[in-house]
Amino acid sequence: MLNLLQQEQYEVFVLLIIALVLSLSFHEFGHAYVAKRHGDDTAERAGRLTINPLAHIDPFGLLMVVLIGFGYAKPVPTDPRNFKSPTSDLWIAAAGPFMNLVVAVVGWNLYLVLLMNGWDNEGGRTFFVLLTQINLLLMLFNLIPLGPLDGHYILPHFLSRDAALKYRVFNAKYGTIVFLVIIVLSFMGLPLFQWLQTLAFGMMRLISFVV
Repeated sequence: MLNLLQQEQYEVFVLLIIALVLSLSFHEFGHAYVAKRHGDDTAERAGRLTINPLAHIDPFGLLMVVLIGFGYAKPVPTDPRNFKSPTSDLWIAAAGPFMNLVVAVVGWNLYLVLLMNGWDNEGGRTFFVLLTQINLLLMLFNLIPLGPLDGHYILPHFLSRDAALKYRVFNAKYGTIVFLVIIVLSFMGLPLFQWLQTLAFGMMRLISFVV
């Protein structure tokens, strides 16, 4: 992201930060909302049942995004003892990526409607494109079933009981290490983010419902 400042693309840099902060906030709100619906008010009591970015953004995580293009928000706290069903963790985990999909679909089609009605602003176009791409990337990235990502809560529910147990043991021991190794390799040339970005670009056509 710093290259945007070096290239004096200040407006794009600011719009990117705004879109990212909004996307992370909706993602975490999704977790908190569904956790509440499944009987756990831990996030609500922690002030996380809101889309206010101040409740979700981790300053150091945001700084990492600016400096190296990769960061994080504050994880939403949950207490599994409060969950109503054995699948509560599945729905709570899936709520974050699903919220990103919703924001991407709504934001992109809103832009298409505005475009059809004669509104075409360069800054606005840049913002909606960034908002859509960031949300699709966050959705795809968080579905990776490794380490602390949402996907590691989701995958076991689609495996046999024996395979799910083995996977949970593996991820608890090695998941975060494998995840960090993949991130390091990505900065060394592994095109993980390029693959995700290509997939996100392709999805933009699939979520274009306004003709």
